[in-house]
Amino acid sequence: MSITQDSQAILLLCSYLGIYASSEVKPLNLRQWNSLARRLQDLSMRPGDLLGLSVAEIQEKLSVSADEAHRYSGLLARSGILAIELERLNSSGIQVLTRADDDYPAKYRERLKESAPSVLFFAGEKALLGQPGIAVVGSRNLNETGAEAAEFVGNTCGVSGLVLYSGGARGVDTISMRAALQVRGTSVGVIADSLEKAIRDPENRFAIQRGDLCLVTPYSPNTPFSIGNAMGRNKLIYTLADYALIVASDVGKGGTWAGATEALKAKWLPVFVLKHELMPEGNNKLLENGGLAFPYPPPVDPMILKDWLKEEAGKIKPKAEQLSFF
Repeated sequence: MSITQDSQAILLLCSYLGIYASSEVKPLNLRQWNSLARRLQDLSMRPGDLLGLSVAEIQEKLSVSADEAHRYSGLLARSGILAIELERLNSSGIQVLTRADDDYPAKYRERLKESAPSVLFFAGEKALLGQPGIAVVGSRNLNETGAEAAEFVGNTCGVSGLVLYSGGARGVDTISMRAALQVRGTSVGVIADSLEKAIRDPENRFAIQRGDLCLVTPYSPNTPFSIGNAMGRNKLIYTLADYALIVASDVGKGGTWAGATEALKAKWLPVFVLKHELMPEGNNKLLENGGLAFPYPPPVDPMILKDWLKEEAGKIKPKAEQLSFF
């Protein structure tokens, strides 16, 4: 796997690749990386300029404490181990993107700015990241109408050329993703747990091999599932898509509610909410909080759903967007 010097430096500084659990040196979190990135920018330096510097040179150039310089030096010194880890991941189909790469998803830069992940791991068709599409999210436990709606939207994305964005979890995510892929549509799954495990799933591998699926995560490829990670990746689903559809949500709790309320507040994109007689109370509250109604049964023919969404979305004003640095 060939990467730029800037990406190599970011991986060394911000990822856990090649770091043992017992190691005293910990990678930079996103806040710490942003602080360092601003300092580099002020000094007209690139991340790759740090490679090969001694502790004393890092301390002098960055005007940081000795402890901070030792930390940076310790992280940057493991380039050999990083190369081995990248080769291992590449052999299984996993690649990396950093904020220094030109093909890093533009929507993350524009919408998340400094909250955009410094590193992304992915498997599958990279070109799908940020292509026009719908983020379909909802709780794992669905009534019959919710399941039908998730399947309808997934199928519609497949036949209309829209990417189906989801979190790859049980319930709404899996139903909509499978529906899109079954009609040779495309999908992106932003996952919160082990990417290495996800790509071993036969259905995922088949879709990846066809070029119809991309699985992406901001977490280390062997990371186990956690509630914190699942909550943290929610915004990464919304900010890749053009529209979002909330199929089913609880009130005031759970990842669906948290992600939907964050997206509505930030105004990243138009947020539609499934509306029907048996909808959960959370759906009703999200509609009251600014969500756009998506009636079910579907309001229009699947082939013109994209035009209907655009027309409805035109009723709200998008948030101004700005680019961020690496």
